[in-house]
Amino acid sequence: MSDEITDSPTDWVSKHLRKYVESNGAEGHLYYGRPTLLLTTVGRRSGLRRRTPLIYGRDGDSYVVVASNGGADDHPLWYHNVLALPRVEVQVQAEVFTAVARTATTGEKPALWEQMVGIHGEYAGYQRKTARDIPVVILTRA
Repeated sequence: MSDEITDSPTDWVSKHLRKYVESNGAEGHLYYGRPTLLLTTVGRRSGLRRRTPLIYGRDGDSYVVVASNGGADDHPLWYHNVLALPRVEVQVQAEVFTAVARTATTGEKPALWEQMVGIHGEYAGYQRKTARDIPVVILTRA
Protein backbone atom coordinates (compact mmCIF):
# COMPACT_ATOMS: atom_id res chain seq x y z
CA MET A 1 0.00 0.00 0.00
CA SER A 2 1.30 3.42 -0.98
CA ASP A 3 1.31 6.51 1.23
CA GLU A 4 -0.06 8.47 -1.74
CA ILE A 5 -3.76 9.30 -1.56
CA THR A 6 -6.03 9.44 -4.59
CA ASP A 7 -8.73 12.10 -4.46
CA SER A 8 -11.89 12.28 -6.50
CA PRO A 9 -11.48 13.55 -10.07
CA THR A 10 -14.87 15.31 -9.76
CA ASP A 11 -14.07 19.02 -9.84
CA TRP A 12 -16.19 20.29 -6.93
CA VAL A 13 -15.17 17.35 -4.74
CA SER A 14 -11.45 17.79 -5.47
CA LYS A 15 -11.70 21.55 -4.73
CA HIS A 16 -13.37 20.81 -1.40
CA LEU A 17 -10.72 18.19 -0.53
CA ARG A 18 -7.86 20.47 -1.49
CA LYS A 19 -9.23 23.33 0.60
CA TYR A 20 -9.74 21.01 3.58
CA VAL A 21 -6.28 19.44 3.36
CA GLU A 22 -4.34 22.64 2.61
CA SER A 23 -5.95 24.50 5.55
CA ASN A 24 -5.71 21.49 7.88
CA GLY A 25 -9.48 21.52 8.20
CA ALA A 26 -9.82 25.22 9.01
CA GLU A 27 -11.57 25.66 5.65
CA GLY A 28 -13.87 23.01 4.26
CA HIS A 29 -14.83 21.46 7.59
CA LEU A 30 -18.15 23.23 7.29
CA TYR A 31 -19.44 22.65 3.77
CA TYR A 32 -22.56 24.72 3.15
CA GLY A 33 -23.05 24.75 6.92
CA ARG A 34 -22.71 20.99 7.35
CA PRO A 35 -19.78 19.39 9.21
CA THR A 36 -17.58 17.24 7.00
CA LEU A 37 -14.76 14.84 7.63
CA LEU A 38 -12.32 13.20 5.26
CA LEU A 39 -12.53 9.42 5.06
CA THR A 40 -9.56 7.56 3.57
CA THR A 41 -10.20 3.97 2.60
CA VAL A 42 -8.08 1.35 0.86
CA GLY A 43 -9.43 0.18 -2.47
CA ARG A 44 -10.55 -3.42 -2.13
CA ARG A 45 -9.19 -4.29 -5.58
CA SER A 46 -6.60 -1.62 -6.34
CA GLY A 47 -5.01 -1.27 -2.91
CA LEU A 48 -4.93 2.51 -3.51
CA ARG A 49 -5.73 4.88 -0.68
CA ARG A 50 -8.81 6.92 -1.62
CA ARG A 51 -10.06 10.01 0.21
CA THR A 52 -13.69 11.14 0.32
CA PRO A 53 -15.29 14.13 2.07
CA LEU A 54 -18.47 13.15 3.93
CA ILE A 55 -21.03 14.94 6.06
CA TYR A 56 -20.93 13.56 9.59
CA GLY A 57 -22.79 13.37 12.86
CA ARG A 58 -21.71 12.05 16.23
CA ASP A 59 -22.76 9.12 18.37
CA GLY A 60 -20.83 9.43 21.60
CA ASP A 61 -17.15 9.28 20.67
CA SER A 62 -17.89 7.81 17.25
CA TYR A 63 -18.54 9.58 13.96
CA VAL A 64 -21.51 8.72 11.78
CA VAL A 65 -21.65 8.98 7.97
CA VAL A 66 -24.19 7.95 5.34
CA ALA A 67 -23.42 5.85 2.25
CA SER A 68 -26.01 7.71 0.18
CA ASN A 69 -24.28 8.04 -3.20
CA GLY A 70 -26.82 10.76 -3.95
CA GLY A 71 -29.62 8.19 -4.00
CA ALA A 72 -28.06 6.11 -6.76
CA ASP A 73 -29.00 2.45 -6.96
CA ASP A 74 -25.42 1.38 -6.14
CA HIS A 75 -23.51 1.90 -2.93
CA PRO A 76 -20.66 4.41 -3.15
CA LEU A 77 -17.23 2.89 -3.79
CA TRP A 78 -15.96 3.98 -0.38
CA TYR A 79 -18.68 1.84 1.26
CA HIS A 80 -17.64 -1.26 -0.68
CA ASN A 81 -14.07 -0.54 0.43
CA VAL A 82 -14.96 -0.32 4.15
CA LEU A 83 -16.94 -3.55 3.93
CA ALA A 84 -13.82 -5.28 2.61
CA LEU A 85 -11.25 -3.37 4.70
CA PRO A 86 -12.88 -1.64 7.69
CA ARG A 87 -9.69 -0.05 9.03
CA VAL A 88 -9.79 3.55 7.76
CA GLU A 89 -8.22 6.93 8.33
CA VAL A 90 -10.39 9.86 9.37
CA GLN A 91 -9.60 13.56 9.41
CA VAL A 92 -11.86 15.90 11.37
CA GLN A 93 -10.54 19.43 11.05
CA ALA A 94 -6.82 19.15 12.00
CA GLU A 95 -7.13 15.81 13.80
CA VAL A 96 -6.22 12.67 11.86
CA PHE A 97 -6.77 9.22 13.36
CA THR A 98 -7.29 5.57 12.53
CA ALA A 99 -10.79 4.20 12.93
CA VAL A 100 -12.78 1.06 12.32
CA ALA A 101 -15.86 1.39 10.14
CA ARG A 102 -18.97 -0.71 10.54
CA THR A 103 -22.51 -0.56 9.26
CA ALA A 104 -25.08 0.42 11.87
CA THR A 105 -27.26 -2.47 12.99
CA THR A 106 -30.99 -2.48 12.31
CA GLY A 107 -31.49 -1.48 15.94
CA GLU A 108 -29.02 1.42 15.77
CA LYS A 109 -29.94 2.76 12.37
CA PRO A 110 -33.31 4.51 12.92
CA ALA A 111 -32.03 7.01 15.49
CA LEU A 112 -28.78 7.60 13.60
CA TRP A 113 -30.67 8.02 10.32
CA GLU A 114 -32.96 10.64 11.87
CA GLN A 115 -29.95 12.48 13.26
CA MET A 116 -28.25 12.50 9.86
CA VAL A 117 -31.44 13.61 8.05
CA GLY A 118 -31.56 16.45 10.58
CA ILE A 119 -28.06 17.49 9.52
CA HIS A 120 -28.58 16.96 5.78
CA GLY A 121 -32.27 16.74 4.88
CA GLU A 122 -31.48 15.60 1.34
CA TYR A 123 -30.76 12.10 2.69
CA ALA A 124 -34.52 11.48 3.02
CA GLY A 125 -34.98 12.33 -0.65
CA TYR A 126 -32.07 10.13 -1.62
CA GLN A 127 -33.72 7.18 0.16
CA ARG A 128 -36.99 7.82 -1.68
CA LYS A 129 -35.06 7.86 -4.96
CA THR A 130 -33.65 4.33 -4.61
CA ALA A 131 -34.89 0.87 -3.68
CA ARG A 132 -31.62 0.08 -1.86
CA ASP A 133 -31.47 0.58 1.88
CA ILE A 134 -28.96 3.40 2.34
CA PRO A 135 -26.43 2.32 4.97
CA VAL A 136 -25.40 4.38 7.96
CA VAL A 137 -21.76 3.82 8.91
CA ILE A 138 -20.21 4.25 12.34
CA LEU A 139 -16.54 5.21 12.55
CA THR A 140 -14.99 4.30 15.89
CA ARG A 141 -11.50 5.37 16.82
CA ALA A 142 -9.14 2.38 16.77
